[in-house]
Amino acid sequence: MALGEWGMFSWKSKATQEREQEDYALWAFPHGEKQRENLEKLLLEVYPRETVPTTLIPFLTCKELYEGVLKKTGSREEAIETLINNVKKYKQIIKKKNMTTYIAFVLADAGIDESCEYPTADEIRASAQELEKLRKDD
Repeated sequence: MALGEWGMFSWKSKATQEREQEDYALWAFPHGEKQRENLEKLLLEVYPRETVPTTLIPFLTCKELYEGVLKKTGSREEAIETLINNVKKYKQIIKKKNMTTYIAFVLADAGIDESCEYPTADEIRASAQELEKLRKDD
């Protein structure tokens, strides 16, 4: 474990770090722990050979990227196409073959309410296949 992971060299107070973690958790899962649990279960259903961290990290990265592009362009479609067609920029975190699936997760996540009911794994896969049609040949 690196010293930075213990917070020994952090310039932020413990209270600031905790507040930032809470803010991030609220951004990532605005409906709380039930949302996180349901999402993690679905991620592992779609990617059964993976672990929660190896699916959650790409999901959260994709969510952050999608929201960033959406904020710049104001267009849901443009944000989706940008991520799909510029996946090389993010290849260290999200594999090209998985980008459309993670976008499908992000779109599903954006559409849930306090019931935290996600689409089925098959519906996520079908959505990813539809999104794949937007990929330009590279």
